[in-house]
Amino acid sequence: MRYGMLIDYGLCTGCKSCEVSCRKEKGLTLEEWGILVEQIGPKRLAGEWEWDFVPVPSRLCDLCEERRAEGKKAACELHCLAQVIEILPLEDLGRRMAELDHGKVNCFLPR
Repeated sequence: MRYGMLIDYGLCTGCKSCEVSCRKEKGLTLEEWGILVEQIGPKRLAGEWEWDFVPVPSRLCDLCEERRAEGKKAACELHCLAQVIEILPLEDLGRRMAELDHGKVNCFLPR
């Protein structure tokens, strides 16, 4: 069964817990990253301020396949303080995205 990552970035606070936990789990250097929180803003859009933090997985992300095989959550999913990261079977991604209908949701499918 294939899995994907759902990211509800509308609720992301930019704490970077996902970055730190991934780097520690994978033993990555400071120059490498499995997931990186990008900041968009602050900016005015249609008269209102917008400021988003968007977790972006890299090609090094395998959704913590080894951890999940042991029945554990992916490191980023486990340590996300705002609980905006979910690892789901592909067939459930679309349904879950529809439930979060505020428009600030992304998904990631590893190679």
